[in-house]
Amino acid sequence: MGRSSKDKRDIYYRLAKEEGWRARSAFKLLQLDEEYQLFQGVHRAVDLCAAPGSWSQVLSRKLRSSNETSEVKIVAVDLQAMAPLPGVIQIQGDITKVSTAHEIIRHFKGEPADLVVCDGAPDVTGLHDIDEYIQAQLLLAALNITTHVLRTGGTFVAKIFRGKDVTLLYSQLKIFFQEVTCAKPRSSRNSSIEAFVVCQGYSPPEGYKPNMSNPLLDHCYDVDFNQLEGPNRVIVPFLACGDLSAYDSDKTYPLQVRPLLFITSLSTQRHQYENLPTSSLQLDTGKEYNYVPPNQPPIRPPYQEACFLKKNNLLAKERPPSPVSTPPATNTSEEDDASSVCEETAIQQLSISS
Repeated sequence: MGRSSKDKRDIYYRLAKEEGWRARSAFKLLQLDEEYQLFQGVHRAVDLCAAPGSWSQVLSRKLRSSNETSEVKIVAVDLQAMAPLPGVIQIQGDITKVSTAHEIIRHFKGEPADLVVCDGAPDVTGLHDIDEYIQAQLLLAALNITTHVLRTGGTFVAKIFRGKDVTLLYSQLKIFFQEVTCAKPRSSRNSSIEAFVVCQGYSPPEGYKPNMSNPLLDHCYDVDFNQLEGPNRVIVPFLACGDLSAYDSDKTYPLQVRPLLFITSLSTQRHQYENLPTSSLQLDTGKEYNYVPPNQPPIRPPYQEACFLKKNNLLAKERPPSPVSTPPATNTSEEDDASSVCEETAIQQLSISS
């Protein structure tokens, strides 16, 4: 039952596969939309750091179902390649380049975006200070390109790590937006420092000209900045999205629980199931759990070369030719089984990740 171990631990991981989402993070954007009505009146949306595409999926389903297809344009940007999505224009580019901002505006035919979202995060090291700093730089890079493409009054949503120095980020965001809120969706694990800043009412300072060459957060970091007082100190309200009727992302649920009964994106349908007895949430007696594979495996995962080296027993030897150009050598059945398990597990972890 190695395959189902993660299914049993994470109810949103199972929900993502059952409902066809590419990653469990789709529920985070759905729950944020329930609280803030992010998609209301949106015709042009940008998804930064989009791969593997779960937030682009949400934008495509929600915006294209409530508007005419011709009126809605969605642009997804990422350095990595991403499998196609209906109604989503993909740009494989760098969000720190002004050329990427110009290409986004070109797809919108010169019009600015109504909504910019960013679920990007670094590969965490486990050293919290480093992870928080890198995430802050990524958020500021997303904010920098947002100032090039977002219309006045638009909305910006991005992932943030709530560390000890988060006040500096709040101060930067408050310069550009009338209202800034820090939100924690129910599908985000309580054990994680991850949260999301919802910035509404884009209003840049008078005379401000977006410029990619000057980062918003320079290297002159004052360790006492977070201790500011009076009008210089910014306190951002914190909101937990989702009530106790939602699944707990940190709880272990039995595999017999039927996840399809919980519909995060439609709160009216969700409340129909709140008063159901526990027995109605169980599968029929004797019915076994059916494993569902990930909706969209990664196209070229970064661990692909490592799996190739392990499969050919070359990890401690000279680098072999690329696995794309040269077929892998034959192995014993035990090595094949071990490498296939490694590769399959890695694909599951990357494709359905938060």
